[in-house]
Amino acid sequence: MIRIELPTTEGAMRKLTIGDEVSICGTLITARDAAHKMMVETWPAFIDPLIRDGAIYHCGPLSRRRGNDWTILSAGPTTSAREEPYEAAVIARYGARMIIGKGGMSASTLQALKRHGAVYVHAIGGASSVIARRIVQVKNVYLLNELGPPEALWELEVNDMEGIVTMDAAGGSLHDIVRKQSARRLRRLLESSPHFEGA
Repeated sequence: MIRIELPTTEGAMRKLTIGDEVSICGTLITARDAAHKMMVETWPAFIDPLIRDGAIYHCGPLSRRRGNDWTILSAGPTTSAREEPYEAAVIARYGARMIIGKGGMSASTLQALKRHGAVYVHAIGGASSVIARRIVQVKNVYLLNELGPPEALWELEVNDMEGIVTMDAAGGSLHDIVRKQSARRLRRLLESSPHFEGA
């Protein structure tokens, strides 16, 4: 397990490779569809210091408020493919070093990770309450009224949030490897079937 302290550096991210297990500590920002769309359409300056050399977590946390204090009850990852239209531009503009989510991303994001020295970390799907226990503090929440709780930008301090690097700064992608392996195995299964007529 490799411990990652946020904010981090390009050099630290370029040392990570696909398959590395990481434990993330420090402050990250959640952002989903509406936040990503807003970032690439209006480029709000206040976001820059929140993301620069830090992490974006694709997550719409379930929260509870008591007075001025927030508690995150559930914080599972959102399917990252939803952010694909925006992520490369967000990485380039804001200098994120880590994207955290579920399911991986496609070629444009992979190229941005490689170009700018960042990684994609696959969070554990189905473990939303476990991940929530890794959240030490809600430091702030931005655009709550404008975007609503799931789409707002939550600034969260985390301790030992675990995940696996599945896309690295060298251009490696476990998602691509699995897709290709699965396609080959499917082809072999189909070819062994007496009903297979070929392509």
